[in-house]
Amino acid sequence: MDPTVDTSFLPDKEREEFLRKKKESLAAEWRVKQDAEKNEEITVAYAYWDGSSHRKNMKIKKGNTISQCLGRAIEALKKEFTELKSCTAENLMFVKEDLIIPHFYTFQDFIVTKAMGKTGPLFVFDSASDVRIRQDAALDYGESHPAKIVLRSWYEKNKHIYPASRWEPFVPSKKYGRNFDDLSDL
Repeated sequence: MDPTVDTSFLPDKEREEFLRKKKESLAAEWRVKQDAEKNEEITVAYAYWDGSSHRKNMKIKKGNTISQCLGRAIEALKKEFTELKSCTAENLMFVKEDLIIPHFYTFQDFIVTKAMGKTGPLFVFDSASDVRIRQDAALDYGESHPAKIVLRSWYEKNKHIYPASRWEPFVPSKKYGRNFDDLSDL
């Protein structure tokens, strides 16, 4: 036998067991990091939108779903708005960067994928600018805007009027324009 021949392609129980244990430990480490990341708190700037902006902020965990966020927003807003007293999260829509976001997504989903909306990043939730008041979305591109929380009934009545006329359902595989790196050109 020649000891210089490469035998790494041959089956080896010890090597396979070592690799299996290493994969398990790396997977466990990854799960711990993911759980820690999902439990980090972020500030979400949002505006209850009923034709005008009623801006608020809330702290929420990255791993929370849009539905959980809407539930917390209802609790904060129902003191001011009587139409929200008997409302549930299913009666509301979460609109970020002119996209209607389904309730099952988590904030972490957008942060990890660095998803882009029609007018800016979907993964920046602590917006500094106020709700868009200019009629030209091209002027606003690249800025992060607060998410809008809207009653579905209001949307159905006003979907032909700006800004609701620009909103469309979020499709994860669709490219909505420029990506985050392209925003430096603006």
